[in-house]
Amino acid sequence: MAISFYDIYTILPEIFILGSCCCLLVYGVLLSTSQKAGFPVVSNVVGWLSFQVGSFGFLMASLSPQYNFLAWNNLLVNDSLAYGSKLILLGAYLFWFFLSTSYVVNEKINSFEYWILTLLAVTGMLFVVQAIDLLSVYLSIEFQSLVFYVLASFKRTSEFSTESGLKYFILGAFSSALLLFGSSILYSLTGLTNFYDFSLFFTGSLLDKTGSELGINIGIIFVSTAFLFKLSAAPFHVWSPDVYEGAPTSITAFFSILPKLAITTLLLRFCFIGFHDFIFSWQKIIIFCAYLSVLVGTLGAFSQTRWKRFIAYSSINHVGFLLIGFSTGEVESVFSILFYISAYIITMLGIFLSLSAFRYYQYPKHYQIRYLKDFKGLSYFNPVLSLTLSIFLFSMAGIPPLVGFFAKLFVLLALLQNNAYALAVFAVIMSCIACFYYIRLIKIMYFENLPVWTVSYPISKSTSLFLGLFTFLVMFLFVDLELLSFFLSRMSFPILG
Repeated sequence: MAISFYDIYTILPEIFILGSCCCLLVYGVLLSTSQKAGFPVVSNVVGWLSFQVGSFGFLMASLSPQYNFLAWNNLLVNDSLAYGSKLILLGAYLFWFFLSTSYVVNEKINSFEYWILTLLAVTGMLFVVQAIDLLSVYLSIEFQSLVFYVLASFKRTSEFSTESGLKYFILGAFSSALLLFGSSILYSLTGLTNFYDFSLFFTGSLLDKTGSELGINIGIIFVSTAFLFKLSAAPFHVWSPDVYEGAPTSITAFFSILPKLAITTLLLRFCFIGFHDFIFSWQKIIIFCAYLSVLVGTLGAFSQTRWKRFIAYSSINHVGFLLIGFSTGEVESVFSILFYISAYIITMLGIFLSLSAFRYYQYPKHYQIRYLKDFKGLSYFNPVLSLTLSIFLFSMAGIPPLVGFFAKLFVLLALLQNNAYALAVFAVIMSCIACFYYIRLIKIMYFENLPVWTVSYPISKSTSLFLGLFTFLVMFLFVDLELLSFFLSRMSFPILG
């Protein structure tokens, strides 16, 4: 395969991040094992260097001119959807870094490999958003997933963390097998692997009803199932609550925020570019999973007592709303999908910043909260944090005029324009029911008294500043939605075209 300048240009941020990871790994190994230097702990230094690498990667991605072309023998694509997704992923990673620094210090995670692994995971997701071929899709997803398995079980002394990593590995390997099997079926019947080639091949073609069409439908089902598993959509969600619960809190935030955008972008390319002519095949799967995800996410959150599992089921509910945008099968709904995932990322970053910053202080140590009941009386000893968290919860519930309301509104409007009234009514009813468990958490903070007064650990200045930023975005983004909608409209051009 001949490599041109344009091929290198396409993955320039990824090359830079991968090279930097190798340098950081060598630096960490040599310095941390140096007897002359006194075997220093280099986690903090490597952490800030990884932040610098992420910042330069974001700068390189943002300054690159937007040319639409295929690269690496048509395995990767460079277009406005990949460009926008890269910026959102790298920007979210930089904000996640500040969420994670205080947690790493408080929980004494002194392994410098932690930061290098997160950079590698981001690199895998950057490849996922550019993948346009079944081969590159599988390789990039496996690259991302292998890092996730290690991150989920990063706390080797914790049984919960080890269990979550093992569950994630076993079920993830099963979903990868489904992806490979579905891809092999599609390749054996068509001899193609590129999504654009699939689109051209199926346009206006007549397939054998008894053979080829049935086989292609089966292949689409297997590949879609693998993507829905990575997206933690019901009924493929069983790994999500356990992994969220067992993983370190900062890694739980990483899992619930960044991969959602990468897999959503990949699913957009698969459904709307590669197999739009087979809409009646994948649309049924998407609608079934949308119904079930909204139902399971809404009802499953009621019985949860631990806040991580509560967030996991809430995330499944929001994945259901994402799939509702897919269910119309119309390219006009692409904007509503991208707007929803962007609003979800903003709100979830704010929620995890609030939850990771809230720690009880009991001399001489301080502890992170684990249960929803630990929020009792938060409004009395930290009224600003309780108000901030309430705003984020109201946004998740879809209360106007917060950004979460407009995200759900755009998805529902896309349904109504396509006369999908049953699914729209079901989504509205489930949203009303979901408001109950969000308001229940607010009730715990404001109306349940503490039996014993506790002391909360002080919140760092950087966390406070970013909490203020995300609160401002959630509350006042409606004043000028074009700040976000113009950028997302440009991202949707490759799908609409």
